[in-house]
Amino acid sequence: MGVTGSRRAKKFEDLDVYQESLKLQQEIFHFSKKWPIEERYSLIDQIRRSSRSVGANLAECWAKRRYLPHFTSKLTDSDGELSETKHWLLTAKLCGYLDDENYNALVNQAKSIGRSIGSMIRNAEKWVQKAPKTERQVD
Repeated sequence: MGVTGSRRAKKFEDLDVYQESLKLQQEIFHFSKKWPIEERYSLIDQIRRSSRSVGANLAECWAKRRYLPHFTSKLTDSDGELSETKHWLLTAKLCGYLDDENYNALVNQAKSIGRSIGSMIRNAEKWVQKAPKTERQVD
């Protein structure tokens, strides 16, 4: 999975990494519907929230491209939510809710998303929009 470059993306939905984060969140939603009801307010709620926050933070970072620290902060938040999601995936596996094959597939998707987010963080200056030059006022 690559990262669609800032010059080609017109909106956050155009980003490959955003599209992949949506795919991961929906797959997690699908699997978690089958987990025990007693996990509703703990594991299910936690993994759904963290997986959805990955894409939400990518959308926010896109809106904050004018200021490098804000942009990288939201990318870092997205990466943190992704790490939390991986923790909950491991928890689901250890509880017997995910078999090895599905666990590995979801974690590999998450790792791919993480590599893309890391690339965006390392190259943040290429993503940040430059403020438009203002014309000098003549008195």
